[in-house]
Order: sequence, then structure tokens, then C-alpha cells
Amino acid sequence: MSASPESAAGDAASAWVGCLSWFDLNTTDLEAARAFYEAVCGWGMELWPAEPPYPMFTSADGKARGGYRELPPGVEAPPHWLTYIATDDVQQVMARCAELGGAVMMDIAVPTVGHFAVMRDPQGAVFAAIQPDTPPVEPEPEGEGTIGWIELSTSDHRAAWGFYQALFGWVASGPPSDMGPMGEYFLFGRREGKSLGGMWTIPEGMPIPPSWLPYVESFDLDAAVGRITEHGGVVVNGPMEVPGGDRIVQFRDPQGGMCALHQPAPGA
Repeated sequence: MSASPESAAGDAASAWVGCLSWFDLNTTDLEAARAFYEAVCGWGMELWPAEPPYPMFTSADGKARGGYRELPPGVEAPPHWLTYIATDDVQQVMARCAELGGAVMMDIAVPTVGHFAVMRDPQGAVFAAIQPDTPPVEPEPEGEGTIGWIELSTSDHRAAWGFYQALFGWVASGPPSDMGPMGEYFLFGRREGKSLGGMWTIPEGMPIPPSWLPYVESFDLDAAVGRITEHGGVVVNGPMEVPGGDRIVQFRDPQGGMCALHQPAPGA
């Protein structure tokens, strides 16, 4: 028995809904930030012919993974990364966000690209949902320079989990990790057994705002750490090994934006 057109469309959508679709660095000095990340992450550059032109970064395979945007003068926001999560119904995501105590900050449709919305979750972290005109053919990219992991630091990760699960259909992808005095590290993904990222509750008194942190794949973490400091960045945490044998480092770029690197365990 063949599947109905409706179920076939649903199966196709489920292959990419909830994936990490795009990343934008919003910064105070676009050219300096671009030079820094190209040096640290080995990214290339591709120019989208918009007005003004939109520089995009490419991973080692030459594919565009995100872009750089300059923060307009007077905008009261520090340099930051914005994560775009794919959906097949951005209007429904916006409505659900508002119902659950979040806020829609921006709602834009871009011809040939798709419809996206920038939102704030109930704890204050900012993210975006995008309904792409062309669904991604690579919902879980791997390789040097790709971004395959995101981490939410928040004031209540259990409440935040319920919010994002309702919006994107994510599932708990494995048992939480015990970080001792730092609390629980909760794993989530688009399906069980395959993690897309983690969430944790910021301990009281720690000066971290609720926010999403992207992790860039690096196959030589120690060399990349050297380039961070050489090019004016600051290592905030690490390098260190995490459960499973992977290694990470979290850093601040010269303009103040937070980012992280991830090196898979040998043989992973």
C-alpha cells in the first residue's frame, strides 16, 4: 500500500523540522568579526547580492551555514549569535510562542529564502524560527566548520524545555548529565538517541543572561584555541573534556560575542 500524498509530505517535513537551519552573528564590527572567525574556524566567505550585501560564512565543504550582520547604531543589544530553527509552519510557532509566555520580536518574509520570526522565550533567551522556501537537504550537517550543537543557558531549563518541545517537537535524546554543583545538563534532539544540544539552569549569582550558544566543529581544538587568543579573542571556559570523550572550549570574540568550539572524540 502506498502512502497518501498528505502522509508523504508529512514524512518529508519530519526529516528537517526542528533542525538547525542557519546562524547569524550580529556584531558591532562586521569586517573585524568576519576576519576573526575565518582565522579561528577556517570559514570561507560568500556574498549574498542583497542591499546592503550580506556576507555569509562557509564551512570546509564550501556550503553557506550562516551570515554576519552589523548591529544598527542605537540598538541596545551586545554582539550575539542568533540561531534559526526550521519549521514547516512559522505562523503556528509564533502563535504557540505567545500562548506559552514568549514574545514575537520580528516577523519577516524574504523572497526565495522563506518566512522567519525572531522571538524571545519566557526566560529571556532570543532565537528565530524559519519556514524555508526550499527545505534543507542536509538537516544534520557534519564536518569542519559546521555548527551541529547548540546550548541553552537559562533561568529554568525544565520550563524552557517544555516551551521548545511545544514549538519544535524536540524530544529528550538521552539521560541528563550530572554536573555536580552546576546542576543537570539536559539533552534534546529531533529524535531519541541523537542529540542536537543541551540545556542547563544558570546557578544563582552567576552573571550569565539566558541565551543560546552555538558550537562550531573543529578537528584540532588546541590549534584553534591558539588562534582565538592570537586574534584578540578571550577563552572563557576550557579547553576541557566532556562526557563521551569530546572536547570543547567556550570563548568571547573581540567584539564580545560568545561562541564555542567542539572537537569529536577520537573515532567518533
